[in-house]
Amino acid sequence: MTTPTTPVKGRIARVPGWVKALGAVVLLLVVLFAGIRLSLLPGLKDLFGTETEDRSGPALLESIQDISRYDAASGNFQVVVDLEKDAKFLPDAVRGSRTLYVGAGTVDAYVDLGKLDKDDVRVDDDRTSATLRLPHARLGRPALDPERSYAVSKQRGLFDRLGDLFSDNPNSEQAVQKLAVRHIGDAAKESGLTTRAETNTTEMLEGLLRSLGFEEVRVSYGE
Repeated sequence: MTTPTTPVKGRIARVPGWVKALGAVVLLLVVLFAGIRLSLLPGLKDLFGTETEDRSGPALLESIQDISRYDAASGNFQVVVDLEKDAKFLPDAVRGSRTLYVGAGTVDAYVDLGKLDKDDVRVDDDRTSATLRLPHARLGRPALDPERSYAVSKQRGLFDRLGDLFSDNPNSEQAVQKLAVRHIGDAAKESGLTTRAETNTTEMLEGLLRSLGFEEVRVSYGE
């Protein structure tokens, strides 16, 4: 006579909490890299018919400043900025960034005619000769042209990519733009732009005063 057997229920193994956390992190990384790869596919961004709408408010006039300077020359410059940021004790693939940026902009050279006083302009009694002493030409602030400036490549580590997801200003190019402006300003100082501005200012004043009847015009520069 056989004895009936009772099936033994197997114990359900519990998954440790750290395994669940590790699985969630792995899943997040998979979704992240999948999104990055899909964003590189051409035409995928317009798959859902995205629209752009400008909701900006009207521009407000804050102040008006009278300008008494003569812009006598303008230089066009272009610089390639290679900015790399590394973290100590971490490889670049984990933490770090490198941006290759082409910055194009202009710098104006001007002579401030508003600083002239009565001793700087002398005219003889016959009004046939005039002597002018002007301040030396100066350089204006470099102006970066957004239409001709662009990022060639961006390389970011894993932590930097994750930070971009939660940042208010992802993929910010402010650092490379500041470097581009600084390099353009340095190049303008070595370009001889101020000398060209003084030459053009002299020619302008000589032509203007001769048209008013002056036969001899002398223009000098100093502080």
